[in-house]
Amino acid sequence: MTEHVTITTDAGEMPAHLWLPPTGQGPGIVVLQEIFGVSDYIQRRAAQLAEQGYVVVAPEIFWRLGVTSPVEGEDALQQGMGLVQRLDWPAAVSDAAATVEWLRDRDEVTAGVGAVGFCFGGGLGFNVAGHLESDGSVPLDALVSYYGSALPGLHDVVTVTAPSLHHFGLADSFIDTETVRRIEASLTEQPATVFETYAGADHAFDNDDMPWHDPASSTLAWATTSEFLRERLPVD
Repeated sequence: MTEHVTITTDAGEMPAHLWLPPTGQGPGIVVLQEIFGVSDYIQRRAAQLAEQGYVVVAPEIFWRLGVTSPVEGEDALQQGMGLVQRLDWPAAVSDAAATVEWLRDRDEVTAGVGAVGFCFGGGLGFNVAGHLESDGSVPLDALVSYYGSALPGLHDVVTVTAPSLHHFGLADSFIDTETVRRIEASLTEQPATVFETYAGADHAFDNDDMPWHDPASSTLAWATTSEFLRERLPVD
């Protein structure tokens, strides 16, 4: 069951979706959307994390643009990319960081807080992790980033020392292999970073609603994600 909640930001109340685990409490995870918003796919992944024992929240990061429902239709990719171009990135980082703080303050959250981001959300999550560390806030306990689309421009200017897991396909239509390898070299300078690549997998290979879905890579990456989170955010 999903509960609709709001998160206080410097610009007002941001809508978000909350899932509780079967026990009603546990570690927290912020799920950060693709460019398509908090889509059915993102909601399925959030619900699966809740089933694993986490208190999960997915904020509507496009809310400042007046968009709080999934981007759909034949031109969804164009719509989504247009929204990202209009987005105030520092405000999005601030909103996602506010979500982390909001989740930490929830009575249901009995341990640490992590973030799992996909595509747009993967890059956003990386930036949020660095932001929390640089401004003296409590850092993320774990970060999982799937093919973070902003990482080509962030990896050498943002430092994340928190435990992080990064997934990239080596047939990514948007981030070429040479760039992936540069990102890998940069991020793995931090000892708590794990970097996984998938031969033949395109961008958004985890999204089973999209033509780029790669079932084998998706299954392997999700198993690795679940194990990584269990180790760093153990569920009672």
